Amino acid sequence: MTSHSPSDIFAVNPYESHPSLSPLEAEVLWEYAKLAQNVRMVTQKTHSLNEEPDKMMLARLRILEKKMGLVLTLFKASVWGVINEQPEPSPQAHNDSNDTTIRH
Repeated sequence: MTSHSPSDIFAVNPYESHPSLSPLEAEVLWEYAKLAQNVRMVTQKTHSLNEEPDKMMLARLRILEKKMGLVLTLFKASVWGVINEQPEPSPQAHNDSNDTTIRH
């Protein structure tokens, strides 16, 4: 078996001319080698993403955070407005015969 660079594994089957392997075994081992290389590349990409935060994603999240803060502020103002628009209870409403609340 000759040594190939990792990128060659997708183009050239390194097990193709191995004397101890049948063509089917060589194909299966090649598929495993390609799969292993794909896993290595995904692992490297994952490590690089974990080491350095995605600046684009952080910028998008910052914009979303500002918008959500604005929505929360508007929601609180709306609730406050609805509460303030409710009429004050009249003194006669406190004299309900079914109401057993003690008031001073």
